[in-house]
Amino acid sequence: MSGDNQQERLLTPDYLAGFIDGEGCFSVTVHPNPGAKWGWLIDPDFTINQHRQSRELLERIQRFLGCGKIYEKSPGKSNVLTLVVYGRRTIFEKIIPFLDSHPVLSSKRHDYAKFRDVVERMMNKEHHTLEGFQHIVRIAFSMNAQGKQRKYKLEEVLASSSETARRASRVQGETKIQSDLGSDAKSHAEMT
Repeated sequence: MSGDNQQERLLTPDYLAGFIDGEGCFSVTVHPNPGAKWGWLIDPDFTINQHRQSRELLERIQRFLGCGKIYEKSPGKSNVLTLVVYGRRTIFEKIIPFLDSHPVLSSKRHDYAKFRDVVERMMNKEHHTLEGFQHIVRIAFSMNAQGKQRKYKLEEVLASSSETARRASRVQGETKIQSDLGSDAKSHAEMT
């Protein structure tokens, strides 16, 4: 029996959980975005990589999970395909319930627990406060070998997001002062 045929017949929830344990990756990218509230975006994603010969298996996993897109990892340069699940709502509704019911067993379970924590915190909109945003960033940077492969350093993200918050606070203060001046002028006009 070939490996592909064996994988075809054995695509059960427990088999898929074991497959994810070996081939899956839970990651949370943090990248600059001037339009974001704190100057950075937090993007959780779940991926499975396979040689292009296993495209059919990735398609079956995609159908089984009911989500994800398949891409070439490095178009024109690699024989690797990636099944990617983006979007915290999709991850929250599809990936987390599956893995809570069929947990990974290797040391990857620690990264999954952090990944799950990040997604849940984002679903609760904790990233909308500076404190919540920075807490989520710290969790993300503690994943996958303490973030050694990251383009940006934790300190850079924390310092930059704090500066963005300070600037926003100053702008809000200036707006408040201007609006207070306007209401003072209106009150003065009403008294005369």
